[in-house]
Amino acid sequence: MGAFAYSSFAYRSWVEISLKQIVENFRAVREVVGPDVEVMPVVKADAYRHGAVEVSRALVGAGARWLAVSNVEEGAILRDRGITARILVMADFLPAERAGLLDYNLTPVIHSLGDVAEWDRLVSARGITADYHLKIDSGMGRLGTRGTASEIVAAVGAAKHVRLEGLMTHFASAANYASTQTEEQVHVFQDICSELARRGVQPPILHLASSTPVAYGRRDAWQRMVRPGHAIYGYVSQVAKGTAPPPLLEVRPALAWKTAVLAVKDLPAGALVGYGGMYRTTQPTRIAVLAAGYADGIPHRLSNKGRVIVKGHFAPIIGAVSMDLTTIDITHCPPIITGDAVTLLGSEGSVSIDAQQIARVAGTISYSVLCGIHARVKRIYVDSTDVA
Repeated sequence: MGAFAYSSFAYRSWVEISLKQIVENFRAVREVVGPDVEVMPVVKADAYRHGAVEVSRALVGAGARWLAVSNVEEGAILRDRGITARILVMADFLPAERAGLLDYNLTPVIHSLGDVAEWDRLVSARGITADYHLKIDSGMGRLGTRGTASEIVAAVGAAKHVRLEGLMTHFASAANYASTQTEEQVHVFQDICSELARRGVQPPILHLASSTPVAYGRRDAWQRMVRPGHAIYGYVSQVAKGTAPPPLLEVRPALAWKTAVLAVKDLPAGALVGYGGMYRTTQPTRIAVLAAGYADGIPHRLSNKGRVIVKGHFAPIIGAVSMDLTTIDITHCPPIITGDAVTLLGSEGSVSIDAQQIARVAGTISYSVLCGIHARVKRIYVDSTDVA
């Protein structure tokens, strides 16, 4: 078979991404925290499926001096595509990938004191010096050292070829104002920092806060740097419990998700729809079959209870969400035909569906909805990359 032109294929499912909105969200975070606090956008997981390379370019162009990723491969991709900003690798110090940190000029977060010595050994073997950030487990019980101040001082002091540039921690319950866990974590972190300073260890960068502590003004967690992820893409987590102060941050989603109509057909009353026959029509019903399913990222739990937007009107999902197809009831919607676009996430006129709304119906979180949009869903950037 001969080669084919990609342009000969229509989009079945696609996301439309506004780099301009992402930059505006970044600037909104900077405005809230002020000029003395560095803003390090989190672009891991392909920038929450917004496209890490394109998003990083836009953010660096707007003044971001740091970016955060999860692993070495994510950082290497950005370097290979010309991103020169500082890149912090937050969750990867696997033995097989440590050399890549140096090969691609990436700054690791170290999670155990033993790994400080290993980082020092690797750097020394190259005949260079390098920085690292040390993560403190202040109470989340996940990554991070639980070492005492004395143990940290000893490990830092023994490493002669690497510099402790930053200390960080991660909050477990930042959106839960009925819990004291966040305050307790702040106190643990501050106590460690104070004791380290008393012993002469004072890294220039301290960072604790992601999007939620920024949005709700937990200023004691801002320190010298903040790590917004969700907010960069237009979302602030809603308070899970308790009463929070009014949010300081206003951001808007930067991504809309659409799919094409594959077929429109009429079903009689009593017809079963989809796998397992989980939906039965109660009256003559016009349906549309959409060219996207759970393989594209539509949560299967939206079966029989989610909804989409059809020409400015909500239309319910009926039957099971399939791997590649989803069926909707368009009986009360304006006429549509094969090839028309339907909005899965986004706005049409006065109606909208965002990732948080989808998450509530699907019994998950908005991060999962965004990160679950599959790579086979095409990315389209709807405004110029000249967003400065």
